[in-house]
Amino acid sequence: MASSHHPPSHRTHVPFPSNSGGKPLDNEAPMVPIHIVTNASQLPVEFLNPSPERPLVVGFDCEGVDLCRHGTLCIMQLAFPDAIYLVDAIEGGEALIKACKPALESSYIKKVIHDCKRDSEALYFQFGIKLHNVMDTQIAYSLIEEQEGRTRLLYDYISFVSLLADPRYCGISYQEKEEVRLLLRQDPKFWTYRPLSELMVRAATDDVRFLLYIYHMMMEKLNQRSLWYLAVRGALYCRCFCINDNNYADWPSVPPIPGSLYFSLLPSIKVMWHMHKVVGFYWLVHVSPCSKSRVRILLPPNQQRKDHLEGNAPEEEILSILDVPPGKMGRIIGRKGASILSIKESCNAEILVGGAKGPPDKVFIIGPVKQVRKAEAMLRGRMVDLY
Repeated sequence: MASSHHPPSHRTHVPFPSNSGGKPLDNEAPMVPIHIVTNASQLPVEFLNPSPERPLVVGFDCEGVDLCRHGTLCIMQLAFPDAIYLVDAIEGGEALIKACKPALESSYIKKVIHDCKRDSEALYFQFGIKLHNVMDTQIAYSLIEEQEGRTRLLYDYISFVSLLADPRYCGISYQEKEEVRLLLRQDPKFWTYRPLSELMVRAATDDVRFLLYIYHMMMEKLNQRSLWYLAVRGALYCRCFCINDNNYADWPSVPPIPGSLYFSLLPSIKVMWHMHKVVGFYWLVHVSPCSKSRVRILLPPNQQRKDHLEGNAPEEEILSILDVPPGKMGRIIGRKGASILSIKESCNAEILVGGAKGPPDKVFIIGPVKQVRKAEAMLRGRMVDLY
């Protein structure tokens, strides 16, 4: 799959889970080339031309200056099992990044990323790319924690460094990340300099080369319900800061509840379904209001437990955006975040603000419909108190 005009001068290990259960940095991890890409022809054909016959899973990340709608995208990293590609947006320009648009928007290429929001915002406003079909490891981590019965605070988002350090997923130290963060604080234009230094190549590579390993470790843990939430939240997080005037009509639709989870929703929809236990098995029974006829569905073996059907139905999730009166965001957030934190603790929904990067005067709420509406009401109440 690797493609390049020139032999690569850099190489690295790309760990991959093995049957022996080896660690990410063991001797089994193959050495692969690192390609610095300045022309689209250096990228794999399978990536540039997505196809249902050749689905791909790639590690993905972006580096830049103040990465958001107004910042500068400098490098886009792609991790394949057999190569790393550092797509140089400075040297290759807009044409190179737009050549990647079909892949980044494709349903046939899954992009594994940690915290997709700002990368998606930069791609959308700078290049018109609607990032789609992501597997966000930050979201996946939270879902696994919930699935395994551990409570996560809604304002507690795991960093990539902490995720790498978790022995369940990688168990490695990434101290160099902190060194690069220090350099970025000292010189925000760090990623604009060319040619790329050894440190820049290594830091950009390290941000993606473990993602495929983490992806496989997480996919082994996620159940079907969590996988659906992962897809839905990934779609909502991708569009979160990408505000437009058509209510995201030109974006891919949010994944619907799959048929395998549909049974658990039947008792709550408007048609009259009832659950009956007959001869030791659970059935869903629909009584037609007009003809009084009955339709019975025998639940599959993996859905025979009553607690699967009652109180555990997956809920539709949405993104809501609230406008805040100009100059009042500080009052909404409260001293040291106390006001918005109290709302988060009262609602099972994510509440995000743009912060210094913007967008200003807006609050973003993601979660189940009822919880989002609850958060909206509390936030609006807080706005009324401001006058």
